[in-house]
Order: sequence, then structure tokens, then C-alpha cells
Amino acid sequence: MFRCFFPDEYRNSTYEIDFEQLYREGYRGLLFDIDNTLVPHGAPADDRAKALFRRLRKLGFRSCFLSNNKIGRVSSFNEDIGEIFIENAHKPSVGSYLRAMELLGTDRSNTIFIGDQLFTDIYGAKRAGIRNILVRPIHPREEIQIVLKRYLEKIVLYFYLKEEGTS
Repeated sequence: MFRCFFPDEYRNSTYEIDFEQLYREGYRGLLFDIDNTLVPHGAPADDRAKALFRRLRKLGFRSCFLSNNKIGRVSSFNEDIGEIFIENAHKPSVGSYLRAMELLGTDRSNTIFIGDQLFTDIYGAKRAGIRNILVRPIHPREEIQIVLKRYLEKIVLYFYLKEEGTS
């Protein structure tokens, strides 16, 4: 029933993902949500985020931020990072995921999406046929519409963790 929302992987943080291993597995494109995936909601790019993207470029990855936020938020976050981005992505709509891969020169077989929300980030990536990694939200402060979705996400995650044998 909830399987269409189950992530391919679930991690505590974006910053614990083994990107070196993903590169060895042949992945070359990384799509990222921003808020609560890389920094707390509304926060600027911090030193940890800047260092991550320097490391990813050095490894050979191409990255794109895929955000439902408006251009002001996404461009201000990206100012010190300098990656490609798509604002107003309308996730979970598939179109922006496909456009991001086109911009990166990657495809479904070598692209991964990383985000913190099941019903937008992960569901959209699954619909687009992209491997995905769900990460725990960085900070509990969120917009009201997201807070409401988190209650439903808890139900889905309960069944996901039960199926994975980790609940």
C-alpha cells in the first residue's frame, strides 16, 4: 500500500552517505533537495555544505539542486556553492527530475536523488525511475504544510522500517 513512497535507502544525514562508493558504483549525477536535507530550513549554505560540494566535484560528480522553493531562496543558498539548480520544481512531478538529468548530462541509470521528504522528494524520484536516498530532517523547524505531512510520513516510515526489519 505504501511501497510507492518507500525510499531505496534511508540515512541519518546527507553527510554520512558514502559518495566515494556511489562513484565506484558508476553514479555521476546527484540531485539534492536543500532545506532540511543540506541545511536547516531557510538557512544559507554553511561550511559543511560548501565542503561537501567541493568534495563531490573533486570526485567527479555533477550536482543539481531540485527545490520547490522560489528562485530567491535557491539562488541565495547556491551563491557560494555554484551548482546547477531548478527552482519551483513542483516535486513530485517527474518533469523537473528529467530536466535536471538533462542539464547534468546523466540518465536514470547513473543519477541519485537525495532528500528529506517522502511525498515530494522520494515519491518524485521513484516516479522518475531514479535511485533515491531519504535522509532524516536536519532540524525540526519547518513550514506548517511540511509539519502536517511529517505525521503521515511517520506512518509510512513505520511500515518501511518494519519491512526492512529495523523497527
